[in-house]
Amino acid sequence: MKTKMALATTLILAMAMGAAASDRRGADLDRVQTSSTILSQIMSAPDKAIPDGIMNGAKCIAIIPSTLKASFIIGANYGKGVATCRTGHGWSAPVFFKMTGGSFGFQAGGQASDLVLIIRTDDGMQHLLQSKFKLGADASAAAGPVGRDAQASTDLTMRAQILTYSRARGLFLGVSLGGAVIRQDQADTQAFYGKDWTFYSLLNGQVPAPKDSEVLLKTVEEYAPTPKMRAKVAPPAPDETPVTTTTVSPATTPAAATTPAPAADETPVAAPSTAKPGPAATPTPSSGAGNQ
Repeated sequence: MKTKMALATTLILAMAMGAAASDRRGADLDRVQTSSTILSQIMSAPDKAIPDGIMNGAKCIAIIPSTLKASFIIGANYGKGVATCRTGHGWSAPVFFKMTGGSFGFQAGGQASDLVLIIRTDDGMQHLLQSKFKLGADASAAAGPVGRDAQASTDLTMRAQILTYSRARGLFLGVSLGGAVIRQDQADTQAFYGKDWTFYSLLNGQVPAPKDSEVLLKTVEEYAPTPKMRAKVAPPAPDETPVTTTTVSPATTPAAATTPAPAADETPVAAPSTAKPGPAATPTPSSGAGNQ
């Protein structure tokens, strides 16, 4: 009996854990979708958007929705968000994080707000890769400029590793987030990926982005496009077809036949004479014989 009760209890706990994991993953998907919508709405504003120059130079982008099941409570200074970083082949798979503590200083009245963080430097990105850092202490942060053509002109903004923004009551403006601590949400990471990947693995592009994250990554790519690598133009290859050159030989006049010269050790043979022999000469009688 006790064994059956133990098995039943184990089964119930397993089912409860499975349901909790499913609910958590559903919340993760909702956060990814909401973050995509928030960024699209902010960037679609004609005169109240993050400047294009800042978006184009962003190393990482983090978004904290305020409408995700009251996950962002001002009284507790608590929020949950997602972040992605540039890699050599586009934006990375998103990471899930929590932000706690700090003085948010909302200019819009102090109510729950959507937050956007733009990590602008390699140092700021390295802090994010460490899975935990404190704004203003580990990484410098400043309220970001607003407006499509605005520039990060002040010295504080130019030196800041992270620019921070807030949207509340329809207003979108830079906001100070000094003292806030950002750390990885390992439970949400486990629920979304089925494995507790580190920030470093995810944000460096070592883990392929799941299909469920494409809605966010496409929106980020739309407003912060990844620089395309220029393909090197190879010089035109030389024509490999051999060129046949026709050589016209000069006309040759046949040489006159010549009698070869005799060799040095050969005696020349006289050619037979064709002259007819004349009559034999008649001897003339001696005068002394006739007087005898």
